[in-house]
Amino acid sequence: MRWLVGWSSIAANFGTAGAVGGSDEGRTVHPVGAQLLWGDPDPLWAVGDWRPDEVRVVTVDPITKLAVLGCCAATDEELRVGLFAARGGALRHLTAWPGSYTCVVQVGRRITIVGDLAGARPVFYTPWANGTAYATAALPLADLIEAQLDIGHLAALLACPETPEALRDSTPYDGVKRIPPGHALILREGSREITGYEQVASLAVAGPQIEAERAVDGVRDALIDAVRARLTAPRHAPETLPPDPGPVPGMGPAERRAARGGPAPGIGADLSGGSASGTIALLAAGLPGRPGTVLGHGTGAGERLLAVTFNDLATGGREAEEAAELERARAIAANPRLHHVVVAAGEESLPYASLEGPLTDEPAPSLVMADRHRSRLAAGSADHFTGAGARQVLDAHPARLADLLLDRRRRHLLRPVAALARAEGPSPQSLFIPLTVYRAARRLARTPYRTGLETAADRLLEANRPGGLRGGTGPLGASLAALTWSRPGPAARWLTGEALAEVSVRLTGAATRPTSVQRPGEARARAALTRHASDQRIMEQAAEVRSQRLHAPFLDNQVVRACRDLPESLRVKPGARAEILRKVLAGAGIHDLPPGWGATTHASSTAAAGTGLRASLPHLIALFDAPLLADAGLVEARVIRKALRAASEGEPVPLDGLADLISTELWLRRLLSRRGTCWTGTAAPRQRAVAGGVPPRPTLQSG
Repeated sequence: MRWLVGWSSIAANFGTAGAVGGSDEGRTVHPVGAQLLWGDPDPLWAVGDWRPDEVRVVTVDPITKLAVLGCCAATDEELRVGLFAARGGALRHLTAWPGSYTCVVQVGRRITIVGDLAGARPVFYTPWANGTAYATAALPLADLIEAQLDIGHLAALLACPETPEALRDSTPYDGVKRIPPGHALILREGSREITGYEQVASLAVAGPQIEAERAVDGVRDALIDAVRARLTAPRHAPETLPPDPGPVPGMGPAERRAARGGPAPGIGADLSGGSASGTIALLAAGLPGRPGTVLGHGTGAGERLLAVTFNDLATGGREAEEAAELERARAIAANPRLHHVVVAAGEESLPYASLEGPLTDEPAPSLVMADRHRSRLAAGSADHFTGAGARQVLDAHPARLADLLLDRRRRHLLRPVAALARAEGPSPQSLFIPLTVYRAARRLARTPYRTGLETAADRLLEANRPGGLRGGTGPLGASLAALTWSRPGPAARWLTGEALAEVSVRLTGAATRPTSVQRPGEARARAALTRHASDQRIMEQAAEVRSQRLHAPFLDNQVVRACRDLPESLRVKPGARAEILRKVLAGAGIHDLPPGWGATTHASSTAAAGTGLRASLPHLIALFDAPLLADAGLVEARVIRKALRAASEGEPVPLDGLADLISTELWLRRLLSRRGTCWTGTAAPRQRAVAGGVPPRPTLQSG
């Protein structure tokens, strides 16, 4: 795990250079395995196996500095101009360069840490020693203050994972806070300020609309710049990377030794039939003069891009679909600039097959699929592209239909509701689908923000009662459930009444607080993107292959902005994502795509989840014999065991909800069994975070 950590204090001096500590002379604390970027009085460290090209510091004078960590395509002069702009208060300049990175600006005693738009590179903070500590990971700050678990946050994460109003600024650690996406944390001698740098559309007024063709051109340019930023940056073969930084929380010596070999040098990409990953692979292979080029090793030019296809052999019953996906991937990989590798995954790569793994910053559903992801990524290169986030930034969230009604553009609802009717199949009820969807969209458009949250809070109290989460299945049921200001998550039906009541109180409190009310569709789409970006970040930690970098260009700031400019009338068209990506590739000179390219399906992941759950049922039942979630008062063990057995027998149980619960239980066990902390020094914390374990039936903390 790589992270950035720093400190802003009140005192002018408080210890030795490069150390954080109390006011006593000589008392120091610093993170394990860190490199110091700048020292007292407000030090900053980079922790983990950062590459030399991923850490850049621009200094104008001793009290005016800018640190950029990650992949950033800005030149040194552009960084300097951005530093001067930030000194005057213009933070948006720091977020406009191609790439994915975190910026920290120091101007005198003012420290500014800028988060990203998607939430893939979050910023956390906590009060400490009369000042504020901040980091790009929550666990180090929890260790620093010896934090206990915030059970209320875990309840909200399970009950309403896509509702920011329920999660607020809390984390799983009591006292550690998170800044929202699109915001910056400003520290000034003990004071804290969180300020937004991105404009948010109001409820009544839509943002400026640009032509569809111009918007697609903007997406094309942003994606090409994002891919080029990764191809043109200096690369380092695994054998030339910095040495093992030492103990990493959650990873033992044997795991570090096994992982130290690393992937093959070069550039790789996913090519598993998806239109987004295929688009990124073709752009990376087809940029003029840089087909898979890796500067610094190999021939330097003309290296082929390694395209990896994941072929699932353990789910069964999908031979025709798997064959079609594999055939499309092979047709794309016929490009002479691509080298195709097929990863044949057996039962060992099924979800739930392995319940062991490293400790991540927080729980996420990807923990139950970490080995599955790792088997795919291990076949990739040192720099590996994925299409993660494309669905969230390009597709239309169902709640956007309400935004169209707010803008009096009813005719644009015809095509999406007709597509829903076709997806449901011919039946007498399908004739009423357009009217049903229209009524739900109109109801959301007419529901004020406060009323919507209060209704969601009331509905949440009924979630674990028989019939409490009513709603249909399939595309229509999912769309109708999403046409609300807030909806319960798939795991909510299994939470205790006490836990649901706590989350309901959070929602009710959020409804009464002042807020910059957004349009419902845009607000729900941004929340879904934030949730996905957070899950993607945890997946990268759980399935991490040492010395490998995963790149998700669709989550970059400039790509997110370009996608937000797409007109809603274009988004809601059936097949809009494939159409947009076809135009992106055509604009880059890539026209020959195989038949069926762009077809979307979740059958593979759903079938794999069901097969893996049945194969691992005894281990999962044992996991919930005496679960920590029950000790925390969030679930009843017998209820979860009953749901697991029902799912294994083919009953219609939401598998994604079970994945949420199992992942959270795994994360709690890893957290409580870990040894050591992220800090060392004479003033280091005496114990790690949540060292005392989870008390039996604790009082829920509202966080």
